[in-house]
Amino acid sequence: MKNCYEKLYKERIKKKLSYKKMADKLGISSSYYWQIENKKRRLLYTQAVKIASIFKLKPDDLFF
Repeated sequence: MKNCYEKLYKERIKKKLSYKKMADKLGISSSYYWQIENKKRRLLYTQAVKIASIFKLKPDDLFF
């Protein structure tokens, strides 16, 4: 099974979104988003819900 960070990366690329565009949609800096996607920072539940909604997925489908 793919880990959630790999799924997150693939969904972002599929939607043709840059780190900056994802960060803007989430209201965070692009470096903060990069850290989330690259396992340098913990993903908060509220952020997981927002990210899943950007991809029109349920959080469980993306992160578990």
